[in-house]
Amino acid sequence: MIPPPDGVQHAPMRFETRAVHAGGEPDPATGAIAPPLHLSTTFEHGPAGEPHAAGHIYIRESNPTQSRLEDALAQIEGGETALAFGSGVGAGAACLQALDPGSHVLFHRDLYYAFRTMALEYLPRWGMEASFVDMTDLGALRAALRPSTRLVWTESPTNPMMQVLDLRAIAGEAKRAGSLLLVDGTFATPALQRPLELGADVVLHSTTKYLGGHSDVHGGALVFRARGDLAAKAAHNRHILGAVASPFASWMVLRGLRTLACRMERQSANALAVARALEGHPGIAEVHYPGLPSHPGHTVAAGQMSAFGAMMSLRTRGGREGAVRAASRVRLFRNATSLGGVESLLEHRRSVESADSTTPDDLIRVSIGLEHPDDLAEDLRQALEER
Repeated sequence: MIPPPDGVQHAPMRFETRAVHAGGEPDPATGAIAPPLHLSTTFEHGPAGEPHAAGHIYIRESNPTQSRLEDALAQIEGGETALAFGSGVGAGAACLQALDPGSHVLFHRDLYYAFRTMALEYLPRWGMEASFVDMTDLGALRAALRPSTRLVWTESPTNPMMQVLDLRAIAGEAKRAGSLLLVDGTFATPALQRPLELGADVVLHSTTKYLGGHSDVHGGALVFRARGDLAAKAAHNRHILGAVASPFASWMVLRGLRTLACRMERQSANALAVARALEGHPGIAEVHYPGLPSHPGHTVAAGQMSAFGAMMSLRTRGGREGAVRAASRVRLFRNATSLGGVESLLEHRRSVESADSTTPDDLIRVSIGLEHPDDLAEDLRQALEER
């Protein structure tokens, strides 16, 4: 934790301050302000395997840079412990594999495609059951919960439809059913929404996205409300199955956290401006962005997010042909997978997803960066023009 400089406990620090200082304690060996990067794969131990005082033995189990990142992630999300991984998908897999055979996992129906594939192909191999339900309907959620449901899996906002789920209400339903709640917080980040404060038990991140923030690092993380059985089993899975984060990737994400708050503030403001500029455009059937009052989840989002994020999806007129045509005409935006960097990206999402994709053919997923919003809106308008 971040120690008070005078040893006296003060009022809790605001998020922006925590994000800058979490994991940023000066290096005790040198006094360096920038966190050190430890690249060693192995650490000296005693003749009978006694670990060094720092506790590290081998990189797949732990390393100093990864541990520093995990401490920082736990602090900014408000959890007791965190685990860093080589990817967000690796983090999610380790969490699912921590469940016992016979477990049922209930997913929201709009789900990141890799986890949908994992639910359909891999959970049955691991002796578990998966089902999908519209969690915007609490009655449907309640009816879908089973005695064997061990985990409820959500995103909010969702990828790619930008649906908003009432996380407090879902957490209440999961708790009454004796289930744990996992929230994929990649789109919102802890700068805008902290699911553990809303009742979730686990938060998943693709740290590749906003936490890294510059499209140059690959990673994932799980942050747990408590140091319980699930966290211990997920850590064991990471150690044995090898989905560990590299020291350099951990260092890059730790650096990204320092600017997370200001990037999310600016990118969210940019996205709101772009969404407003495009709403009602003749080439667009719908703008899915929770910051617009027309969005069905706007009120819920306003109650659980401090801003509405930098992701949106556009439903274009003309079906797949219209969407691909618009994507081919952009000048500032880049057609690329991923999101959360300083540059604006978009893609025809269904074209890059798996065969079981449920994404509409007319949808373009958009990640708004740090460019001027008027330039971004103009680029999208000209791409949508009839010619």
